[in-house]
Amino acid sequence: MNEIGLRSACYIYDVNAFGYKGTVPIWKPEDGSLTRELKRWKAIVRTALFSDVVHFNFGGGWATPVPLARAADRGLARKAKSVLGGIYLQMLSVVELNLYRLFRRPMFVHYQGDDARQGDACLALFTDSIAHHVEPGYYTTETDALKRLMIKRMERYCSVVYSVNPDLMHVLGEGARFIPYCHISLEDWRPVGVTLEQRPLRIGHAPSHRRAKGTDIILAALQALATEGFEFELVLVEGLSNEAARQKYEQVDIMIDQIHAGWYGGLAVELMAMAKPVMVYIREDDLGFIPPEMREDLPFVRTSSASIKEDLRRLLAMPRETLAEIGRKSRGYVETWHDPRRIALEIKADYDKALRRLGLGPKVGGE
Repeated sequence: MNEIGLRSACYIYDVNAFGYKGTVPIWKPEDGSLTRELKRWKAIVRTALFSDVVHFNFGGGWATPVPLARAADRGLARKAKSVLGGIYLQMLSVVELNLYRLFRRPMFVHYQGDDARQGDACLALFTDSIAHHVEPGYYTTETDALKRLMIKRMERYCSVVYSVNPDLMHVLGEGARFIPYCHISLEDWRPVGVTLEQRPLRIGHAPSHRRAKGTDIILAALQALATEGFEFELVLVEGLSNEAARQKYEQVDIMIDQIHAGWYGGLAVELMAMAKPVMVYIREDDLGFIPPEMREDLPFVRTSSASIKEDLRRLLAMPRETLAEIGRKSRGYVETWHDPRRIALEIKADYDKALRRLGLGPKVGGE
């Protein structure tokens, strides 16, 4: 955004374990509950006063509601605290959005995955999904209902609703628009490629949540193949900062991304930018939501939870030159479909259009 002329800042609550650069946390680790709430209010007021455009990430703003009641809550005091906290955030969410509207700040929202994905909808719509494999409590009746409420609320206030995952389009409104991931710099993530050295293939996997990613199924398939005599090295990347994980990614020859979601994640984009092949489950029924040309370009080694072992067997038998060619096609795919500058310009055009509707004209600010 800044490279194309927007004065843009990305604010977050606090620093997470991944250590992403370019974000501004408003909370400090030593802040107490009251201090954090005061800083939340300050962030809302500052956004209303000084931003030309407000762009929400992960389906909500500074005041993202939580369920009023949770099955995990035990005891009357804890339940009462959860209910009061939930009511407070619901009210603050409405106040926040109306404050931005009062100040005539166009709003936009990005949905990334579980901010919109609902367990009951996944079970009804798909034969295989994250909801079919995660532990009880990962999706609940309360969280599913809250997500539906927030989706409707954000649709009422936001000029454009974006989704980086096509499966979410089933539960977002008709006006929602698919938009590819654009979180990496193509200059920073340079091609490394697949080694042609005759050594065991290095297979990478980086689970953020093992059941959601299908990690246990992947590891079981690899173990079975190792028992059969197939040689490979497994590089399992967990609990590392983004920079430390990146050093691991450079060492692998192929990455297994996820086998339940039906689409690839931001991790896959990073590996493809390095010219590494990616194995992932792509749900055919969701592809109608993406551009036809993008569908034709998909460079992945496709798999599923049912076929992962045989697909890995086929992968391990591939010549290195074939894998290297898939890696080169993957880099080209990222350059075409995940170019952050092109996507930022597309989003900026949406900003300008929304500002013109308000009679404000194009601006160069945003958050």
